[in-house]
Amino acid sequence: MQSMSTLHLRNGTVEQKRKEIKAYFLDSFNTYESLFSCLASDSAFYERPEKLRHPLIFYFGHTATFFINKLVLAKVINERINPKFESLFAIGVDEMSWDDLNDENYDWPTVDEVRHYRDQVRTLMCDLIDTLSFSMPINWENPMWPIIMGIEHERIHLETSSVLIRQLPLTSVKPNEDWPDCTQFETDETAIPVNALLTVPATEITSNKTTEASFYGWDNEYGELKQQVASFKASRFLVSNGEFLSFVKEGGYTNAEYWEKEGNEWREYTKARHPVFWVKTDEGYKYRSMLQEIELPLDWPVDVNYHEAKAFCNYKSKASGLSIRLPTENEWFAMREHAGVIEEVYSDGFNIGLGKYASSEPVNINESGEFFDVVGNVWQWTETPIYPFDGFKVHHLYDDFTTPTFDNKHNLIKGGSWISTGNEATRDSRYAFRRHFFQHAGFRYVQSDSMVKVNDFDYESDTQVSQYSEFHYGDVYHGVPNFAKASAAFCIEMATRAGINTNKALDLGCAVGRSTFELAKYFQSVDGIDFSARFVKTAFDMQERGEIRYHLIEEGELTSFKSRKLEALGLADVADKVHFAQGDACNLKPQFTGYDLIFMGNLIDRVYSPRKVLSNISERLNEGGLLIIASPFTWLEDYTERSEWLGGYKDENGETLSSTQALENALSGQFSRVNAPVEIPFVIRETKRKYQHTLSEFNVFRKNQS
Repeated sequence: MQSMSTLHLRNGTVEQKRKEIKAYFLDSFNTYESLFSCLASDSAFYERPEKLRHPLIFYFGHTATFFINKLVLAKVINERINPKFESLFAIGVDEMSWDDLNDENYDWPTVDEVRHYRDQVRTLMCDLIDTLSFSMPINWENPMWPIIMGIEHERIHLETSSVLIRQLPLTSVKPNEDWPDCTQFETDETAIPVNALLTVPATEITSNKTTEASFYGWDNEYGELKQQVASFKASRFLVSNGEFLSFVKEGGYTNAEYWEKEGNEWREYTKARHPVFWVKTDEGYKYRSMLQEIELPLDWPVDVNYHEAKAFCNYKSKASGLSIRLPTENEWFAMREHAGVIEEVYSDGFNIGLGKYASSEPVNINESGEFFDVVGNVWQWTETPIYPFDGFKVHHLYDDFTTPTFDNKHNLIKGGSWISTGNEATRDSRYAFRRHFFQHAGFRYVQSDSMVKVNDFDYESDTQVSQYSEFHYGDVYHGVPNFAKASAAFCIEMATRAGINTNKALDLGCAVGRSTFELAKYFQSVDGIDFSARFVKTAFDMQERGEIRYHLIEEGELTSFKSRKLEALGLADVADKVHFAQGDACNLKPQFTGYDLIFMGNLIDRVYSPRKVLSNISERLNEGGLLIIASPFTWLEDYTERSEWLGGYKDENGETLSSTQALENALSGQFSRVNAPVEIPFVIRETKRKYQHTLSEFNVFRKNQS
């Protein structure tokens, strides 16, 4: 099934673009459902073919809930369709360490219930696209952007879900004529295309994608790149199953000297002896495509993870006496340019975008200049961990698309595969995965004496994260005590006075986590939850490594470097009592309950619906437990629509309604105030000479006995 190409966002009239967007949405939504029709039964939806991923029912619901969650966040819609689903299916789509993959925390709905939900989303989206007011061209700030974001997000999961389906037992899938395999392949080892190294001349690589670009992009594509790439040689073909077979036959999977340290740990842990999509038989190997097993197609590209590709290169280096490795991202750019592949959107002439098959095809079919499969067939692993270009910025609607992967553990894959559609099949796309993960990904190798140096521990360069890292873990400024520490101390004092249990606390809006650690001095277990994955990643890094590093702006482009250690703060001994998670305070998952104390630090005036946060907070708190809400009450419509403000205005009678009073009104009946409000100051350092000084008002409530 040929998939629609990603949309041009700058040409045409509003009504023309409206029709295109609707067609693009339906193409994505229907193709995604068609993929799941390849499952043999409803029970297959609840299998977990990869232990670091959710069962398939999650992904079936996830892409639909993404539309609703982002549109609510963007204030394009005000009402949810199914708050339970939009929490259940919201988060947990990568193998980040704070993801909750414990099936005991999930009560998965039936497949028919999710199908019905998807039908509701389809109807809402079609109506919204038909009626939403927008202008041309479409850029980051356009109200149509979150809709296109949702479509492109679903197209990513079209591919990642197909990888999971490919890892299911054959009994869990069924043939589907809409998802055909290529029938052309060689099983004779003498007919394997013979690879050769071809010269790529020295090239200057440049990129300067802006938010006014013609095609949709994810945050990591934007910014400036300028790099001189030295001449190197690259393999003419992708490495085929047949070429990789020599590595397997010659004991490549049992010889530790070919494997890097991380790769060797993976090899020993998994006991891998051949690529994951090869099936060992008495006669040799078969090949698992998405929906069936066939004879091993020796002239198709091999599907491997980074570790296997790297080990093959090391094997090739030893056998040839040459310096063989994977290409860097910039070397791949240079090869693509040398091959004359310059179009912004890939389509004809490549095995990409479901334009040919639902499988790979021989490596000697798609020729560009001297090279084959410059793009398409399978993704190509590189030596480059993903990093931000100069000028990188996150989009406020999806701040965790890339930033959690800036950890030197996620390597870039380039070129797309047979099922790469939408943004994945564009010139500027940049996707990265953990090195032990499988995609429809293979590799080509290069010969170069240029060494690739990869740091294993970066400094945080995200300005907001760096500011908050210093705010939580850094120096005291202008004599104002550390706010996160002072907040936790206040909570502990109130808990001690009230004589509440010390079993479990929740730090809701934990940011980068200092107050969560501090609360763990008193409570036996503390959950820290924040909407921002960037913040949660930093908190988890501090917990896991015991240290974070970051840049601080001094003035202009001048920065200083900071390192903060948990042990130096006296918090290392409580780190194992803390659990961090990403979550929406307005729609938390049901397992976050049973707390003796809930602390919301400077959160309530930064959520899109304070009333929704407060409406079900009582059910998450034990009877007699404390709810402590701290806020400077700096209401801004950038975060919270005027109609959602808790006070800070005159009511319909012209009377002043303070936020303090509005907060007490919202909690009356279920809570009783413990004491008068208390103000605690805080200072946030922006630059060497610029600081924010603010007072946060602490209000303490106790849950009434039933």
